[in-house]
Amino acid sequence: MRRLAGLLVVPLLLLSTAACGSDTKDSESASTASTTNGLPALTAGQKFGEKPTLSKGEGDPPKELKVNVISEGKGQVTKKGDALQVNYLGQAWDSTKPFDNSFDRGQPFDLTLGAGQVIKGWDQGLEGQKVGSRIEIGIPPELGYGAQGQGDIKPNATLVFVVDILKAVTIPKTAEGTEVAQENKDLPKVGTNTDGKAPALTVPKTDPPAKLVSNYVLEGKGEAVKATDTVVVNYVAALWKDGKVFDSTYTAGKPANFPLPQLTLKGLKDGLVGKKIGSRVLIVAPPSEAFGDQEKQGIPKNSTLVFAVDILTKM
Repeated sequence: MRRLAGLLVVPLLLLSTAACGSDTKDSESASTASTTNGLPALTAGQKFGEKPTLSKGEGDPPKELKVNVISEGKGQVTKKGDALQVNYLGQAWDSTKPFDNSFDRGQPFDLTLGAGQVIKGWDQGLEGQKVGSRIEIGIPPELGYGAQGQGDIKPNATLVFVVDILKAVTIPKTAEGTEVAQENKDLPKVGTNTDGKAPALTVPKTDPPAKLVSNYVLEGKGEAVKATDTVVVNYVAALWKDGKVFDSTYTAGKPANFPLPQLTLKGLKDGLVGKKIGSRVLIVAPPSEAFGDQEKQGIPKNSTLVFAVDILTKM
Protein backbone atom coordinates (compact mmCIF):
# COMPACT_ATOMS: atom_id res chain seq x y z
CA MET A 1 0.00 0.00 0.00
CA ARG A 2 1.44 3.36 -1.04
CA ARG A 3 1.87 5.97 1.67
CA LEU A 4 1.03 9.65 1.27
CA ALA A 5 4.16 10.54 3.23
CA GLY A 6 5.74 10.46 -0.21
CA LEU A 7 3.61 13.46 -1.17
CA LEU A 8 5.64 15.69 1.11
CA VAL A 9 8.55 17.62 -0.31
CA VAL A 10 10.93 15.82 2.08
CA PRO A 11 10.46 12.67 4.18
CA LEU A 12 9.83 12.92 7.88
CA LEU A 13 13.20 13.97 9.17
CA LEU A 14 14.41 11.74 11.94
CA LEU A 15 13.04 8.44 10.72
CA SER A 16 14.44 8.60 7.23
CA THR A 17 17.08 11.25 6.73
CA ALA A 18 19.31 13.70 8.53
CA ALA A 19 20.21 16.95 6.85
CA CYS A 20 23.30 18.89 7.77
CA GLY A 21 22.27 21.97 9.72
CA SER A 22 25.46 23.19 11.33
CA ASP A 23 28.30 25.55 10.58
CA THR A 24 31.97 25.93 11.40
CA LYS A 25 31.34 28.43 14.15
CA ASP A 26 29.12 25.92 15.95
CA SER A 27 31.76 23.20 15.89
CA GLU A 28 34.47 25.52 17.18
CA SER A 29 32.37 26.77 20.08
CA ALA A 30 31.63 23.18 21.11
CA SER A 31 35.24 22.03 21.15
CA THR A 32 35.72 22.22 24.93
CA ALA A 33 34.97 18.74 26.28
CA SER A 34 32.84 18.52 29.41
CA THR A 35 29.89 16.49 30.62
CA THR A 36 26.79 16.94 32.72
CA ASN A 37 25.36 13.83 34.36
CA GLY A 38 27.12 11.60 31.86
CA LEU A 39 26.11 13.49 28.69
CA PRO A 40 27.97 16.26 26.84
CA ALA A 41 27.48 19.66 28.44
CA LEU A 42 25.93 22.63 26.72
CA THR A 43 28.59 25.20 25.89
CA ALA A 44 26.22 27.93 24.70
CA GLY A 45 22.49 28.56 24.37
CA GLN A 46 21.57 27.26 27.81
CA LYS A 47 18.03 28.64 27.92
CA PHE A 48 14.87 27.12 26.46
CA GLY A 49 14.36 28.52 22.98
CA GLU A 50 18.00 29.40 22.38
CA LYS A 51 20.03 27.47 19.83
CA PRO A 52 22.40 25.31 21.90
CA THR A 53 25.90 24.07 21.23
CA LEU A 54 27.30 20.88 22.73
CA SER A 55 30.72 19.70 23.80
CA LYS A 56 32.13 16.43 22.51
CA GLY A 57 31.32 13.33 24.53
CA GLU A 58 33.95 12.09 26.97
CA GLY A 59 34.87 8.45 27.51
CA ASP A 60 32.54 5.60 26.65
CA PRO A 61 29.04 6.63 25.56
CA PRO A 62 26.02 5.38 27.53
CA LYS A 63 24.89 1.89 26.57
CA GLU A 64 21.27 2.62 27.45
CA LEU A 65 18.96 5.54 26.79
CA LYS A 66 19.82 8.47 29.04
CA VAL A 67 17.72 11.61 29.56
CA ASN A 68 18.78 14.77 31.38
CA VAL A 69 16.19 17.47 32.12
CA ILE A 70 18.09 20.70 31.57
CA SER A 71 15.13 22.88 32.50
CA GLU A 72 11.66 21.63 33.41
CA GLY A 73 8.59 23.26 31.95
CA LYS A 74 5.19 23.71 33.56
CA GLY A 75 2.99 22.28 30.82
CA GLN A 76 1.19 18.99 30.45
CA VAL A 77 3.07 15.71 30.63
CA THR A 78 3.56 14.08 27.23
CA LYS A 79 2.12 10.63 26.55
CA LYS A 80 1.96 8.15 23.71
CA GLY A 81 -0.36 9.29 20.98
CA ASP A 82 0.18 13.01 21.60
CA ALA A 83 1.08 15.27 18.71
CA LEU A 84 4.28 17.08 19.68
CA GLN A 85 6.03 20.13 18.29
CA VAL A 86 9.70 20.48 19.16
CA ASN A 87 12.92 22.23 18.31
CA TYR A 88 16.10 20.19 18.44
CA LEU A 89 19.82 19.92 17.76
CA GLY A 90 21.46 16.56 17.08
CA GLN A 91 25.12 15.59 17.35
CA ALA A 92 27.12 12.35 17.38
CA TRP A 93 28.81 11.45 20.67
CA ASP A 94 32.30 11.61 19.20
CA SER A 95 31.76 14.79 17.18
CA THR A 96 31.78 18.53 17.83
CA LYS A 97 29.69 19.23 14.75
CA PRO A 98 25.87 18.93 14.77
CA PHE A 99 24.47 16.82 11.95
CA ASP A 100 21.10 18.56 12.07
CA ASN A 101 19.12 21.22 13.90
CA SER A 102 15.74 22.85 13.52
CA PHE A 103 16.77 26.16 15.09
CA ASP A 104 18.56 27.34 11.94
CA ARG A 105 15.59 26.42 9.75
CA GLY A 106 13.21 28.44 11.90
CA GLN A 107 10.68 25.62 11.56
CA PRO A 108 9.81 23.36 14.52
CA PHE A 109 9.46 19.64 13.93
CA ASP A 110 6.10 17.86 14.37
CA LEU A 111 5.64 14.22 15.33
CA THR A 112 3.13 11.87 16.91
CA LEU A 113 4.69 10.34 20.01
CA GLY A 114 4.93 6.54 19.94
CA ALA A 115 3.75 6.29 16.33
CA GLY A 116 7.10 5.16 14.94
CA GLN A 117 7.57 8.35 12.94
CA VAL A 118 10.95 8.95 14.58
CA ILE A 119 13.82 6.84 15.94
CA LYS A 120 13.00 4.80 19.04
CA GLY A 121 15.24 6.90 21.28
CA TRP A 122 13.05 9.91 20.56
CA ASP A 123 9.77 8.10 21.18
CA GLN A 124 11.09 6.78 24.50
CA GLY A 125 13.01 9.87 25.60
CA LEU A 126 10.23 12.37 24.97
CA GLU A 127 7.50 10.40 26.72
CA GLY A 128 6.64 11.60 30.23
CA GLN A 129 8.27 15.02 29.84
CA LYS A 130 6.54 18.34 30.49
CA VAL A 131 5.77 20.83 27.76
CA GLY A 132 8.13 23.77 28.08
CA SER A 133 11.05 21.55 29.07
CA ARG A 134 14.49 21.43 27.54
CA ILE A 135 15.91 17.93 27.69
CA GLU A 136 19.09 16.23 26.54
CA ILE A 137 18.83 12.66 25.25
CA GLY A 138 21.71 10.22 24.80
CA ILE A 139 20.67 7.52 22.35
CA PRO A 140 22.61 4.26 21.85
CA PRO A 141 22.82 2.85 18.29
CA GLU A 142 20.07 0.26 18.73
CA LEU A 143 17.61 3.06 19.53
CA GLY A 144 18.96 5.30 16.78
CA TYR A 145 20.11 4.33 13.29
CA GLY A 146 21.94 1.15 14.28
CA ALA A 147 24.54 -0.52 12.11
CA GLN A 148 23.31 1.05 8.89
CA GLY A 149 23.79 4.69 9.92
CA GLN A 150 21.94 7.43 8.03
CA GLY A 151 23.27 10.27 5.89
CA ASP A 152 26.07 11.99 7.82
CA ILE A 153 25.47 9.69 10.80
CA LYS A 154 28.03 6.88 10.93
CA PRO A 155 27.07 3.24 11.57
CA ASN A 156 26.72 2.34 15.26
CA ALA A 157 26.78 6.00 16.30
CA THR A 158 25.61 7.10 19.73
CA LEU A 159 23.54 10.25 19.27
CA VAL A 160 22.96 13.21 21.55
CA PHE A 161 19.99 15.55 21.11
CA VAL A 162 18.96 18.73 22.88
CA VAL A 163 15.18 19.04 22.51
CA ASP A 164 12.82 21.88 23.44
CA ILE A 165 9.25 20.59 23.83
CA LEU A 166 7.12 23.43 22.51
CA LYS A 167 3.66 21.91 22.39
CA ALA A 168 1.70 18.72 23.01
CA VAL A 169 -1.81 18.09 21.76
CA THR A 170 -3.99 15.09 22.58
CA ILE A 171 -5.19 13.59 19.31
CA PRO A 172 -8.88 12.60 19.14
CA LYS A 173 -9.62 9.13 17.79
CA THR A 174 -12.15 10.35 15.26
CA ALA A 175 -13.94 13.32 13.80
CA GLU A 176 -17.13 14.07 15.71
CA GLY A 177 -19.11 16.76 13.98
CA THR A 178 -22.60 17.41 12.70
CA GLU A 179 -23.56 15.04 9.91
CA VAL A 180 -23.97 16.76 6.54
CA ALA A 181 -26.29 15.25 3.94
CA GLN A 182 -24.55 13.57 0.99
CA GLU A 183 -27.18 14.11 -1.67
CA ASN A 184 -25.16 14.15 -4.87
CA LYS A 185 -25.41 10.64 -6.34
CA ASP A 186 -22.50 11.35 -8.69
CA LEU A 187 -20.06 11.77 -5.81
CA PRO A 188 -18.54 9.13 -3.53
CA LYS A 189 -20.30 8.33 -0.27
CA VAL A 190 -18.38 8.35 3.00
CA GLY A 191 -19.39 6.58 6.19
CA THR A 192 -20.30 8.65 9.24
CA ASN A 193 -19.15 6.26 11.99
CA THR A 194 -17.37 7.82 14.95
CA ASP A 195 -15.90 4.68 16.51
CA GLY A 196 -12.34 5.35 15.39
CA LYS A 197 -12.53 2.75 12.61
CA ALA A 198 -12.08 3.51 8.93
CA PRO A 199 -15.18 5.03 7.32
CA ALA A 200 -16.65 3.29 4.32
CA LEU A 201 -15.73 4.93 1.01
CA THR A 202 -17.91 4.02 -1.98
CA VAL A 203 -17.06 5.44 -5.40
CA PRO A 204 -19.93 5.62 -7.94
CA LYS A 205 -19.60 4.10 -11.42
CA THR A 206 -19.92 7.45 -13.14
CA ASP A 207 -17.53 9.89 -14.72
CA PRO A 208 -15.43 11.78 -12.15
CA PRO A 209 -15.85 15.52 -11.63
CA ALA A 210 -13.57 17.80 -13.64
CA LYS A 211 -13.01 20.19 -10.73
CA LEU A 212 -11.84 19.78 -7.15
CA VAL A 213 -14.51 18.66 -4.67
CA SER A 214 -14.18 19.34 -0.93
CA ASN A 215 -17.34 18.62 1.05
CA TYR A 216 -18.10 18.14 4.72
CA VAL A 217 -19.28 14.70 5.77
CA LEU A 218 -19.11 15.58 9.46
CA GLU A 219 -18.71 19.29 10.20
CA GLY A 220 -16.66 19.96 13.31
CA LYS A 221 -16.57 23.02 15.54
CA GLY A 222 -12.87 23.85 15.47
CA GLU A 223 -11.09 26.70 13.76
CA ALA A 224 -10.55 26.68 10.02
CA VAL A 225 -7.38 25.11 8.66
CA LYS A 226 -4.86 27.55 7.19
CA ALA A 227 -2.39 26.83 4.40
CA THR A 228 0.47 27.31 6.86
CA ASP A 229 -0.81 24.75 9.39
CA THR A 230 0.41 21.27 10.19
CA VAL A 231 -2.65 19.05 10.62
CA VAL A 232 -2.94 15.59 12.15
CA VAL A 233 -5.27 13.42 10.10
CA ASN A 234 -6.69 9.98 9.57
CA TYR A 235 -7.64 9.17 6.00
CA VAL A 236 -8.66 6.61 3.42
CA ALA A 237 -7.43 7.24 -0.12
CA ALA A 238 -8.81 5.50 -3.22
CA LEU A 239 -8.72 5.63 -7.02
CA TRP A 240 -11.90 6.84 -8.69
CA LYS A 241 -11.41 4.41 -11.59
CA ASP A 242 -12.02 1.23 -9.61
CA GLY A 243 -12.56 2.40 -6.03
CA LYS A 244 -9.41 0.60 -4.94
CA VAL A 245 -7.92 1.91 -1.69
CA PHE A 246 -4.24 2.71 -2.18
CA ASP A 247 -3.50 4.16 1.25
CA SER A 248 -5.06 4.29 4.71
CA THR A 249 -3.79 5.45 8.09
CA TYR A 250 -6.28 3.03 9.65
CA THR A 251 -4.37 0.12 8.11
CA ALA A 252 -1.12 1.60 9.43
CA GLY A 253 -2.72 2.02 12.86
CA LYS A 254 -1.60 5.60 13.38
CA PRO A 255 -2.56 9.07 12.16
CA ALA A 256 -0.37 11.13 9.85
CA ASN A 257 1.10 14.60 10.23
CA PHE A 258 0.62 16.81 7.17
CA PRO A 259 2.70 20.01 7.15
CA LEU A 260 0.57 21.74 4.52
CA PRO A 261 3.34 24.02 3.18
CA GLN A 262 5.24 20.84 2.23
CA LEU A 263 2.30 18.95 0.73
CA THR A 264 2.83 18.71 -3.02
CA LEU A 265 -0.54 17.16 -3.90
CA LYS A 266 -2.42 20.37 -4.61
CA GLY A 267 -5.94 18.98 -4.46
CA LEU A 268 -5.43 17.42 -1.05
CA LYS A 269 -3.92 20.60 0.35
CA ASP A 270 -6.57 22.89 -1.16
CA GLY A 271 -9.31 20.53 -0.04
CA LEU A 272 -8.19 20.76 3.58
CA VAL A 273 -7.61 24.51 3.74
CA GLY A 274 -10.65 26.34 5.10
CA LYS A 275 -12.25 23.24 6.60
CA LYS A 276 -12.81 23.07 10.37
CA ILE A 277 -10.74 21.05 12.80
CA GLY A 278 -12.73 18.04 14.01
CA SER A 279 -14.40 17.49 10.63
CA ARG A 280 -14.59 14.58 8.20
CA VAL A 281 -14.17 15.75 4.63
CA LEU A 282 -14.66 14.16 1.22
CA ILE A 283 -12.04 15.37 -1.24
CA VAL A 284 -12.03 14.46 -4.92
CA ALA A 285 -8.91 15.60 -6.75
CA PRO A 286 -9.00 15.44 -10.57
CA PRO A 287 -5.71 14.73 -12.37
CA SER A 288 -5.00 18.45 -12.74
CA GLU A 289 -5.12 18.75 -8.94
CA ALA A 290 -3.27 15.46 -8.34
CA PHE A 291 -0.40 13.98 -10.40
CA GLY A 292 -1.58 14.84 -13.90
CA ASP A 293 -0.06 12.71 -16.64
CA GLN A 294 2.68 11.31 -14.39
CA GLU A 295 2.65 7.99 -12.56
CA LYS A 296 3.49 8.43 -8.86
CA GLN A 297 4.18 5.65 -6.36
CA GLY A 298 2.24 3.14 -8.46
CA ILE A 299 -0.74 5.48 -8.93
CA PRO A 300 -1.58 5.44 -12.68
CA LYS A 301 -1.22 8.66 -14.65
CA ASN A 302 -4.33 10.79 -15.18
CA SER A 303 -5.93 9.35 -12.03
CA THR A 304 -8.71 11.05 -10.13
CA LEU A 305 -8.07 10.53 -6.42
CA VAL A 306 -10.68 10.25 -3.66
CA PHE A 307 -10.00 10.95 0.03
CA ALA A 308 -12.05 10.62 3.19
CA VAL A 309 -10.12 12.69 5.73
CA ASP A 310 -10.69 13.18 9.45
CA ILE A 311 -9.00 16.45 10.48
CA LEU A 312 -8.23 15.46 14.04
CA THR A 313 -6.20 18.41 15.30
CA LYS A 314 -3.53 20.87 14.27
CA MET A 315 -0.18 21.86 15.69
